[in-house]
Amino acid sequence: MESIRRPGNRLDRRAVRWWIAQAAVFAVPPVAVLALLTALIAPARFWLGVSTAVVAAIGLAYLVVMPLWRYRVHRWEATGTAVYARSGWLWQRSRITPMARIQTVDTGSGPIQRMFGLAGLVVTSASAAGPVRIQGLDRQVAADLAETLAARAQAAPGDGQ
Repeated sequence: MESIRRPGNRLDRRAVRWWIAQAAVFAVPPVAVLALLTALIAPARFWLGVSTAVVAAIGLAYLVVMPLWRYRVHRWEATGTAVYARSGWLWQRSRITPMARIQTVDTGSGPIQRMFGLAGLVVTSASAAGPVRIQGLDRQVAADLAETLAARAQAAPGDGQ
């Protein structure tokens, strides 16, 4: 049985920009609404301004820290015997899927990922913990890795056949 270790491959560097864009989708609207309310409601301008500043500071910290931290943590590796993945931000998770246990390998990307030329890989096995997900790969790397893993899983004796 393979042991949990730090996988050797980083995600594509564009994943940092993808995470920033994703975070901005959630962080910017509350700041914009509070700023608009601050401009429109004179009696509550001071407290709305303070609220806007606090929410903006938290959002900015999230936009700066989260993507860089995730890039440092997220790793993946595929050997002849297993797929290794490490992910997370606050809660980090390391996973190993033996080739013989792989049932399906899928790639996919959302609209923001596609803007950055990225894709994700989902490796499904018989594990009760669910699939291994590797997000933030170059689109071609994800496609090539999916083909490689599918071929290795097919050739591996065991559960995957």
